[in-house]
Amino acid sequence: MRIGVAAALVGGELVDGDVEVIDGRVAAVGLGAPSGSRIAAPGFVDLQVNGFAGVDFSAPGEDGYAVAGAALLAGGVTAFQPAIVTGELDAMRASLAMVPAPAAHPGTDSAGPGRAHASVADPVRRAGRMDLSARAAAPGPRVIGAHLEGPFISPSRPGAHDPSAIRPPDPAALDALLAAGAVSQVTLAPELPGALELVDALVARGVTVSLGHTEADAATAHRAFDRGASAVTHLFNAMRRPAPRDPGIAFAALGREDVFVTLIVDGHHLADDTVRTAWRAAGDRLVLISDAVAAAAAPDGDYTLGGTVPIHSGGGKVRTATGALAGSTLTMLAAVRNCHALGIPLAAALRAATEAPARMARRPDLGHLAPGAPADLVILDDSLELHSVLVAGSQVA
Repeated sequence: MRIGVAAALVGGELVDGDVEVIDGRVAAVGLGAPSGSRIAAPGFVDLQVNGFAGVDFSAPGEDGYAVAGAALLAGGVTAFQPAIVTGELDAMRASLAMVPAPAAHPGTDSAGPGRAHASVADPVRRAGRMDLSARAAAPGPRVIGAHLEGPFISPSRPGAHDPSAIRPPDPAALDALLAAGAVSQVTLAPELPGALELVDALVARGVTVSLGHTEADAATAHRAFDRGASAVTHLFNAMRRPAPRDPGIAFAALGREDVFVTLIVDGHHLADDTVRTAWRAAGDRLVLISDAVAAAAAPDGDYTLGGTVPIHSGGGKVRTATGALAGSTLTMLAAVRNCHALGIPLAAALRAATEAPARMARRPDLGHLAPGAPADLVILDDSLELHSVLVAGSQVA
């Protein structure tokens, strides 16, 4: 079937013409003369979601992944990494045990630490929550694996993490966490004693290593990158501040060609000029993340981060009791719109929400729209409003 679009994001560029989908895969692109104004893009890939729709992934409850997954899918996210933030080791292991079981994308045999496909029920609102009894489970966003944001982070840059639960790098603790569930990414502070040895161990296991919540200087960052760390978590936030003769981890990452940088473009975490500068420096290494918490797609009010840290959502911001920013209520679609509104070309903004995060996660089966690729797609109108979402060629939202 043809999906009825005027253009599609193919190979990182907008290509005129319609898209044909057969048996859950993209069969052809650039078909016919453009008509209408809708645009097709790969489904959004969000590599850092602490929670969504009232659900905290560190304490999701029995139906948490179904509830959050339905809401994420309705917003165009077709693949994501639930983020498990710093907590007591047993609590983090329990959270990891609830991450949906790994499974390859239908029609692929890709292997790796995170290959899960969640199931969700149709989102039927009742009393502000989604009624999971509405009907049998339907395909949901694909869970890549868990993003462990901690506990091996700097005590001087905890952000909204519980400082009392931060741990020094410990191979035994890392092994215990990796054994508890599917882990696809770990954020750590490379300057801590023993951290570089953890980088080596994670790289050997195929886990993406990202540097964050850190006081690392540029030299330390380069040592970690040279050993295989390949990303920086929420660039400029919760890290050493750059100075003219002390560029810190942020400028070290921007100056390289082999490091992805993730950004929270919600209008609160970063100034507009900071976003523009990061995009100009990073180009197709820029990855948009939501860093969403349970308050996203939910009413303003009181929630938790990591199952224990009280946070409050109001006025578009989420803060701890001390006033620190604690994630966001951002959606990936809003992040794309925000980038485009800052003058970043639409194709580049869409790449940063689709192809770039898929490359960072080393998931060639996700984030691209080309003949033979799985038809996990979003269709947007000319106002960048979401028209529909497809998973394996079937409209699900």
